[in-house]
Amino acid sequence: MSANTTKLIEEIEKLSVLELSELVKALEEKFGVTAAAPVAAVAAAAAGAAPAAGEPAEEQSSFTVVLKDGGATKIAVIKALREINPNLGLKEAKDLSEKPGAIVAENVNKAAAAEAQAKLTAAGATVELK
Repeated sequence: MSANTTKLIEEIEKLSVLELSELVKALEEKFGVTAAAPVAAVAAAAAGAAPAAGEPAEEQSSFTVVLKDGGATKIAVIKALREINPNLGLKEAKDLSEKPGAIVAENVNKAAAAEAQAKLTAAGATVELK
């Protein structure tokens, strides 16, 4: 790999999940492409997804954090939601905390999902990872 490529990868590794999401959206808009897998490729992958006997199952790499219940400590949950997603305004975070089944974070890695789950659980919310 070239020095420029290595340097770019190192900078990308330093970004938060939210910043990576914004970067992907900006690149999609700039170059007119999409980061989503083609439907045919997804269907083919799903068809061959069942592991054969004796093979370990592939670990899930992308998670969705779902808020099941905002709990009794609304203010703490709203603060946690705004920590997870700094782009949320106070009203948006409040509305999200009051909506059962609300998606807090989508297509995040295992570490980011676990961090979000820990923050929300500590604040008194009930959270599910999918």
